[in-house]
Amino acid sequence: MKIFENHPLRTLNTFGIEAYARYFAEPASVAELRGVLKDPRFNQARNMILGGGSNLLFTQTKLDYLVLKNNITGIEKVKEDADFVYIRAGAGENWHGLVMHCIGKGYGGIENLSLIPGNVGAGPMQNIGAYGVEFKEVFHELEALHIAEDHIERFNAAQCRFGYRESVFKREARGWYVITSVTLRLRKKPVFNTAYGAIAKELEVMGATELSVASISQAVCNIRRSKLPDPAVIGNAGSFFKNPEVSAETFALLQTGFLGIVGYPLDNGRVKLAAGWLIEQAGWKGRTLGDAGVHKLQALVLVNYGKATGKEIFELSQQVLDSVLEKFGVRLEREVNIV
Repeated sequence: MKIFENHPLRTLNTFGIEAYARYFAEPASVAELRGVLKDPRFNQARNMILGGGSNLLFTQTKLDYLVLKNNITGIEKVKEDADFVYIRAGAGENWHGLVMHCIGKGYGGIENLSLIPGNVGAGPMQNIGAYGVEFKEVFHELEALHIAEDHIERFNAAQCRFGYRESVFKREARGWYVITSVTLRLRKKPVFNTAYGAIAKELEVMGATELSVASISQAVCNIRRSKLPDPAVIGNAGSFFKNPEVSAETFALLQTGFLGIVGYPLDNGRVKLAAGWLIEQAGWKGRTLGDAGVHKLQALVLVNYGKATGKEIFELSQQVLDSVLEKFGVRLEREVNIV
């Protein structure tokens, strides 16, 4: 496996930010991954694992890291029972490619997660979610390499400690592991989820007379393409901010001051606010600061219109955070990982 020095990363992050890694490698197997991590040349270098680069913002031009692009691929059925099939995929597999593979087999559970950018390893890392479905609902287990101890560990759902766009790998165990494979539990007889967002309406527009994992996936893809910019055309990382949670009492107070505020009751008695609505009402939708901007169709998305630096996009995000806090008293959090 070749090791590169001062390697450009602009094409490896969906924001298209100019950055360079001190060292760079693309391990395509667990053996190659272990080999480069044990190489004494890199003992003093910090490690950074790169997947699809779709949930990442580089704020430094020169990264003093050993950047490893996880290229461990492969999809296989490992077992099945009367109701479920268990599919294991390498962490370097493209997520949407895995979704399409499973849809082609008629397996249900991840059709609502169609067209989410990035690789499979980001699924448990971020507990990705969209249109009423979260990754944790289809998760069975994963394997990860413990970097310091050089052994593979298995994690079940409880051990992953999934939260809203969170997991143990983003919190307590951040930087300790490299996820190498993920196993999903999918339904042989799908249970369809069309209640969230505009899926049902889009299915009507499509003229879908019979529900299927394929038709729901297509509806989700149509909706996403109509609202979200294509990173191949305009640099972005999808949703930049998390939807904040507030108490029911706080939401009631906000309703008295801001007619039309969007909130979704949660099982824990709290209310999830629509961050995009808050940002739009604060006046940011469609605004730009140089080549950094808030997308004109979806205020959750920050974009690079050309030559914005990571620092400029970060500064824009901070101004959005400050503005929403001042107007609503609600503190937003960034969903994107900042490096």
